[in-house]
Amino acid sequence: MSHQPAPGLFGGRTAAHALDIIVVGCGLGGLSAAYALARGGHKVTIVESAPAIAEVGAGIQVSPNVSRVLESFGLSERLARDAVEPEGIVFRSYKTGQLVGRTDWTAMTKLYGAPYYHVHRADLHTMLMDVTLPLVSLRLSTWVKSYAGDGSILVSSNGAEETLKADLIVGADGVKSVLRGSVVGRADQAVPTGDAAYRAIVPASKLMEHPELREFVERPHMTGWMGPGRHVMGYCIRAKTEYNLVLLHPDDGSVESWTAEGSADKMRADFAGWEPRVEKLLSFVPSTLKWKLMDRQPLETWLHADGKLVLLGDSCHPMLPYRAQGAAMAIEDGAVLGALFARLQSPEQVLTLLKAYESLRHQRTAEVQASSRLNQHIFHLPDGADQEERDAQMRETLKGVDYGVGLPPRTAGAPPKDATAVAQDVLEHEGNPNQWADTRKSQTLFGYNAEKAAKEWLVEHGLETPAVFDETEVEVADVDEDDEDIEEELAKEAVVREVTNIVAPAEVVALQA
Repeated sequence: MSHQPAPGLFGGRTAAHALDIIVVGCGLGGLSAAYALARGGHKVTIVESAPAIAEVGAGIQVSPNVSRVLESFGLSERLARDAVEPEGIVFRSYKTGQLVGRTDWTAMTKLYGAPYYHVHRADLHTMLMDVTLPLVSLRLSTWVKSYAGDGSILVSSNGAEETLKADLIVGADGVKSVLRGSVVGRADQAVPTGDAAYRAIVPASKLMEHPELREFVERPHMTGWMGPGRHVMGYCIRAKTEYNLVLLHPDDGSVESWTAEGSADKMRADFAGWEPRVEKLLSFVPSTLKWKLMDRQPLETWLHADGKLVLLGDSCHPMLPYRAQGAAMAIEDGAVLGALFARLQSPEQVLTLLKAYESLRHQRTAEVQASSRLNQHIFHLPDGADQEERDAQMRETLKGVDYGVGLPPRTAGAPPKDATAVAQDVLEHEGNPNQWADTRKSQTLFGYNAEKAAKEWLVEHGLETPAVFDETEVEVADVDEDDEDIEEELAKEAVVREVTNIVAPAEVVALQA
């Protein structure tokens, strides 16, 4: 199937009643919301505290649920050029490097309708900036001090204070959100996880100089080494020219920041004694960033009582990195909000659509937050009986084959599984500690279509007709030239979705309780 963007985002629809909207924050979530809202016909201004937009961060995951959104924004070619499409995810022993579990990702596009990418956060940010800034106004060096009510924010810029007013304020101001307190009426309630994360990037050319490391570049995977109280994740970014490392370890006094410097020597000491390839990789790291991991429970609401301030992304559902979905959830938020407000007919519908946005997004993001917490426990088990049981369950994905420290043969281009095979996977791997092997969880996470979720809500509540909804779906499919192939693929995907009709995983529900 082709996955080029439809001729017009949201089926070319724009709002009959345009709003003046201020988006606070120029991160990935803020840009996605600004783009979607502007394409939906609204006047958008982004307010950002930074004096300039600089390269920040390291590698992040762009799973099918969010690459689908980015493709609809017209970013297909740039993602394919600048990102890396991994063959799968593997888990390894921290002591020996032996393969413990693997999930193949080569059929992601066929199974879920969009690819899986690894990308540098700065590259993705630049892509979103390039498509968004021509459509919006951007105010840099503008600090939001407080929400003044009735769609007004008090800001400070160049030493002067002023009040900015709009029909709607979208608070995408991140994990340390100023606007969150105005919505929930209390200060931030962050709880230390006990973990911190080192982040580092090394040139892939360094890996290619060592035969034992070449496979990490030549056959890109997300590779996880699991050990007592800590784990390492590594993967290629920037068209396989760089290798990204994230190292989770017990916190020893770090701060919650993307830009705080850490000690490369301390990082190497923290992972001394791990398998030789990990130690070799860490020997290439000249400097590192260190980030304290704080957890926050789902908020009771994302919407201010006056109906003119709504939260988005990390400001309302910050994600721990153990499930690699922080950026994805924020971008999904922006897409859903934009799709809903592209159908705005009158001022009286604003509150209705904001409540729809919250209802569509709150449960999903809360479940992903809980799933991330679960992985912290799974990855960090101490050596012993529980760790051995985890590894035994993960090895079920290897079908009894011992690959040592190597990888299974390539399966690039493997066809999507039929309904029987999918059902068998559900039976075999449901509840597997490798959450990426759990077919039900993968369908819930990766099969999500943000724009479709918004459309379905609009149809259900009488704000969109089924006929218009169906036309938009056909319009996207018509991009492919081979109608028979389209019908065959859509039929297969429909069967897969029917077989894997998902409910919230039991352990996630338990964690939320």
